[in-house]
Amino acid sequence: MPQKILNTVKRPDRSPTARYRHQDRIWRLNAARWRQELLLLLLSAVPGGVLFMLGGAISWAIALTFACYALSLLYRLMRLARNVRRQFTGQTTYGLTGLIQDRQRRVRASWVRRQRKLVDLLKRYHRSAMSVPDAMVVLSPLREIEWLNDAACDLLNLTQNDVGLRIDNLIRNPTFVNWLGEGASGRVLEFQSPGDEHRALNLRMEPYGEDRSLLIGRDVTALYRLQGVRQDFVANVSHELRTPLTVLAGYLETLLDSEEDTQGEMFRILTNMHQQSERMRRIVEDLLLLSRLETSRPDEEYFESIDMRSLLETVAHDAQLLSGAEQHQIQLEVDPGLWLIGILRELHSALSNLVFNAVKYTPGGGTITIRWYQNEKGQPVFESQDTGIGIEPRHIPRLTERFYRIDVARSRTRGGTGLGLAIVKHVILRHDAKLDITSQLNQGSVFRVTFPASRAERHNSPSLTAGMKNAQ
Repeated sequence: MPQKILNTVKRPDRSPTARYRHQDRIWRLNAARWRQELLLLLLSAVPGGVLFMLGGAISWAIALTFACYALSLLYRLMRLARNVRRQFTGQTTYGLTGLIQDRQRRVRASWVRRQRKLVDLLKRYHRSAMSVPDAMVVLSPLREIEWLNDAACDLLNLTQNDVGLRIDNLIRNPTFVNWLGEGASGRVLEFQSPGDEHRALNLRMEPYGEDRSLLIGRDVTALYRLQGVRQDFVANVSHELRTPLTVLAGYLETLLDSEEDTQGEMFRILTNMHQQSERMRRIVEDLLLLSRLETSRPDEEYFESIDMRSLLETVAHDAQLLSGAEQHQIQLEVDPGLWLIGILRELHSALSNLVFNAVKYTPGGGTITIRWYQNEKGQPVFESQDTGIGIEPRHIPRLTERFYRIDVARSRTRGGTGLGLAIVKHVILRHDAKLDITSQLNQGSVFRVTFPASRAERHNSPSLTAGMKNAQ
């Protein structure tokens, strides 16, 4: 607002003198009203006085006086009711009726202001919710649509006429229907938009009110495209690096074999070059594997019933070989009758990675315990527990990121690529499992993988649990 216009606005005088004048006017107005009321009472006493002067009893005179006053009050109350029905014509009324009307005007004006403010707030909230780019749908306990915004109409192929209908009757995608039926709260669903198969959606369900739910959908098509570009770039670069690295490693091996002085400077340089080329080759191989895990979906034909006791015995044996002279104690606690439906090659890679990490980061003579059991919910659980150096809590959320290392120098010394746990995470996701990590510094860590109960199988076994066993 321009300053010139602001200067023309008359602001109320809030000085002590002005407040005193305002209070004085109110007092005078109230005094005038009460004088009018007293005058009305005196006028009501006139008929009683006349009756008393004509020889009537004083009790009859008093009764006549109050009867006249009561009739005047009744008349004013009737007029007040008429004014209320007419919703206040604005005429000024004095006396008791004026006080009541004034108070009612104030209450009504305050109520109208609050109602207008609430309506304006609701309109602004409605406009804001309708303009949100994410789909928002309010669902009843029966999954009926109670409200939806414009983005929901666009992303979920719904219309405002669908209010009152069950959403699972409108979106017939089996994945979506199963997601709702299994309890969508707290779980994220990614699937194609019903109206456009080229759009990828990210759905989640949040509690809304006492018994309602809020379905929120986000268009993640652009994010998926960026991820696709990144994955293609990594895959292409890794593929192009594989051949020159293989050639380089071959020449270095030839030079090492031809070097006669194994204690000389040249031999040390060639050995270091060969080690680094091998490390680079492992990084390329891990990048290619990670790219394949990210871009391809697991084919059901590769899933099979896996004898986990046999698999974990192999992993424990390999871990003992990796331990070598450090003589770690590798222990198995396995339920031999519990099998798992999964992809053998991927599970062997992921579980081996977890156990081998435990060996690498546990001092010599430490204990690594491998567990395989079924919890109280019927879910198969794999655990790798060690007595190693532990992990600080601030590092745990980022452990499965690519190339994230807690101690870079230590990881390079032990030949790590920084991609192992990222590969583990994607293998676990492909098996609908969840990875939990708990750790305490200088006390050890526990890596726990929980699989869905639907992937468990029971096979006849001589015993339900295997005792503690040292892998030889």
